[in-house]
Amino acid sequence: MTALENLIQTLSRLPGIGVKSASRLAYHLIKTEKSYNQNLAQAIATIQERVFPCSECGSFTETDPCPVCGDPSRDRSQLCVVEQPQDVVTLQSSGAYNGLYHVLGGAISPLDGIGPEHLSFAKLIKRIEKGSFSELIIATNPTEEGDTTALYIRHILKEHPELSITRLASGLPIGGDLEYADRITLARSMRGRVRF
Repeated sequence: MTALENLIQTLSRLPGIGVKSASRLAYHLIKTEKSYNQNLAQAIATIQERVFPCSECGSFTETDPCPVCGDPSRDRSQLCVVEQPQDVVTLQSSGAYNGLYHVLGGAISPLDGIGPEHLSFAKLIKRIEKGSFSELIIATNPTEEGDTTALYIRHILKEHPELSITRLASGLPIGGDLEYADRITLARSMRGRVRF
């Protein structure tokens, strides 16, 4: 196998990158400056040494606790439960939430062999029992796995009636047309309608 073929094969293992995209990336790297390739290689080589899960929320960080958990100005009465660390970044970029987060590390998916024991539910319960949360926001993805995970969270927290459990609204995107929405999205939108 040539060096180019090896690079293409290695790049094609990245999520969302097929052989054609990997080939385009490989040829781009051949033509780019050597210093860029060296910086890229260094960044990839050291990422797992520098970035790790926060001991409190499970989000990726370079400091422990992470900047969100360590920020005293955040609302410590709200806890938002997400599937993956990148979900924290997405929600933070909205600027609409100022509470704390809890990363599960995935969603319940029996077909993929992922059960509750593979996710950080035990740590979630400990955080709720130690903290003074009044609201738990479930921000799992609007998929079968995300819905299953949300129902499981509601089930394991039934012993905490003081905790208001909410779920992110789902439905039609702003600027979207009804004619392009799928049936499931329309059904969710209809069930989740609010007073106008």
